Amino acid sequence: WRLATPLIFASIGEVFSERAGVLNIGLEGTMLVGAFCGFAAAYATGSVPLGLLAGIAGGMLFGLIFAFFTITIKADQIVVGAALNLLGMGLTAFLFRAYYVSTGKGIEIAQPVHIPFLSDLPFLGEAFFRQNLIVYSTILVAVVASLVLFRTSFGLTLRAVGEHPKAADVAGRNVAGYRYAAVLVGTGLAGLGGAFLTLGHSNQFVEGITSGRGFIALAVVVFARWSPIGAFFVSLLFGLFYALQLMLQAQASIVVPYQVLQALPYIMTIITLVVVRGKGAAP
Repeated sequence: WRLATPLIFASIGEVFSERAGVLNIGLEGTMLVGAFCGFAAAYATGSVPLGLLAGIAGGMLFGLIFAFFTITIKADQIVVGAALNLLGMGLTAFLFRAYYVSTGKGIEIAQPVHIPFLSDLPFLGEAFFRQNLIVYSTILVAVVASLVLFRTSFGLTLRAVGEHPKAADVAGRNVAGYRYAAVLVGTGLAGLGGAFLTLGHSNQFVEGITSGRGFIALAVVVFARWSPIGAFFVSLLFGLFYALQLMLQAQASIVVPYQVLQALPYIMTIITLVVVRGKGAAP
């Protein structure tokens, strides 16, 4: 569950964006910015909540840049997303080397919450009932996102903007405004997913800490059929592959090169995309 948390945030955020008709492949760079902003804020203040807010703000700033170029200027979404990935990787690496790499200091991270009795259960207790509050919040995020998308007028209009933008415009809806909102929600959640890596999983920022999770989140969205609840459970499946490759690397009896095991989540991403190819139309 903990290993799936960054994917849950990023993929649910991308569901909002794609439901509004905007494909943001810049999730990797956005998550990196969120991870760095979260680390920097927590390093300066010693506060995990402020670090999480900084991660969300950093992600939304990247989202604002992406929205300006793709929605206002109407630049190609793929090109802008790729550029933001490169910018995120380069900018965070530069800032980290310039200000933090020489310190070698870590930060305090969110501590696990032990739920009485349940946390003592064999296997399931440690996996599900000894996590920090950020991990548990993924359930709330998935439920709220689903309700907003499918049970509110805002969600209905957002989906209409993605499916039939001209009809929504004729009906008096601000298509660009809804798309801006969807992108900001999506990148804010992606930034939160990145911040979790430094504030809830590790206590340090390293270059490329996201390790391709932004790209995997894009595959999760497709596999989940653009559903927040589906994205939650599919992300758990990919989190299982992350945990599996770590467990297999620790087994001395495994003679497979560790590079092959590290590639397991990405191999499964490719297989997933092949399996779901052509099954249902994207928004």
